[in-house]
Amino acid sequence: MPASPASTEDLDLRLVRCFTVLAEHGHFGRAATALHLTPSSLSRGISRLEQQVGARLLDRTPQGSKLTEAGEVFLPLARTLLSSAAQAAARTKAAGRPSRITVGHIGNIIVTPAVRELRRRHPEADVRTLHVPWHEPHTALLEHRVDAVVARLPFPTDHLRVTVLHDEPRVVAMPLDHRLAGKESVTLDDIAHEPLTRASDPVWDAYWRIDPRPDGSRAPDGPYAEAVEDKVELIAGGQALAIIPGSAGLGTLRPDLTTVPLDGVDPCHVVLATRAEDRSRLVSAFRTYAEAHLRGAA
Repeated sequence: MPASPASTEDLDLRLVRCFTVLAEHGHFGRAATALHLTPSSLSRGISRLEQQVGARLLDRTPQGSKLTEAGEVFLPLARTLLSSAAQAAARTKAAGRPSRITVGHIGNIIVTPAVRELRRRHPEADVRTLHVPWHEPHTALLEHRVDAVVARLPFPTDHLRVTVLHDEPRVVAMPLDHRLAGKESVTLDDIAHEPLTRASDPVWDAYWRIDPRPDGSRAPDGPYAEAVEDKVELIAGGQALAIIPGSAGLGTLRPDLTTVPLDGVDPCHVVLATRAEDRSRLVSAFRTYAEAHLRGAA
């Protein structure tokens, strides 16, 4: 190993990625399979990376591999480096295609009027739409998978420009034979002991289960359901209720479900989000049309 490390510009990003994959798997064989390499070539690559950074990153053991203290320090930096490189490539690629825009949208949100207006006003542009999972608006924007997204809060908004387009009331989804079905409205007291479907994202989960409640009590735990189809089945089967946007329309998906308005809680916000630094003319145009055509739409 050399006495002094090479300068950071000499770092090989391919080797950095190999290190992050190996750190995730903790085993040369499994990491090599994931990278489509042989264990010996992966080992040589990690040795070259250790030479470049001037420190041993991993201790090799019969059971696998373990990060050294230097490796623990390098891992988050390596992930940031790879993310920055990916964003640099994506932003440069996007700058080379100024006449293309991809508009993202999450489930049960209609963007058609604004997209149609954008296509009508800019017939030369390649205007695309893409469904984005409910938990990915922030990631999809920063990874340049979309250039604008219409979604429901909450989601991370750092590095984004966010505009509220309209509000949606929150309602409780339940089976038709539930004791509360058919009521004009319900309150949190009415569902205080009802388990609610859960999501893996803690912020989203807390918001949609209203956990904790205004009085400090915790919402009863229900089963996890990431996909809408799984949530619908759990509700229909009587295993849990769910607090959802009023426009979600679960009753149209399943005739054995209904929704009841939830009183005493704030509505959810439907927003338009774009990258804060994006000055694209098409993004600016879509923002104008979204604010004109999607405000007040429920």
